[in-house]
Amino acid sequence: MPDVLVWLPEIEATRRLLYHEDGLEELQLLGVRAYYYTSTTGDENKIRLVREALWNLSFQPEVFKKSEQRDRTKGVDIALATDLLGNAYRDNYDAAVLVAGDGDYVPLVEEVKRLGKTVHVIFFGEKGRGLNPELRLASDRFWELEQAFAASWEQHSAKG
Repeated sequence: MPDVLVWLPEIEATRRLLYHEDGLEELQLLGVRAYYYTSTTGDENKIRLVREALWNLSFQPEVFKKSEQRDRTKGVDIALATDLLGNAYRDNYDAAVLVAGDGDYVPLVEEVKRLGKTVHVIFFGEKGRGLNPELRLASDRFWELEQAFAASWEQHSAKG
């Protein structure tokens, strides 16, 4: 869904993926729960459709209503930060995967790491455009996945 969500076709959110030159490969069921935070314009029906699409991909959907005047809502950032930090504090995970490029997440990543967690940052963007370099440096491991996603979508399109 343009400007709302993007994910790989036919890959469950809780699967561990390996990227190699031939594309992405599923390794194993790894996570118990994966959250997807996004916002969208529209009515309650549109929000429900987005939630349903994310749920069908095995995500716990966290969908916020986006104001027509702003590109994104602060509710997304606050909910993501609260959940990531709260679950780290409660020792609900060992490693977090944050798909983002915004430098506003640097203090969050650093605090989660202080709690003893590993933080992987994944970014989709052409040659890092839009990625805050401090976020990359704050992470324990950084993944650039634009090529992997493109390869996966090409394979999916060729099948269908």
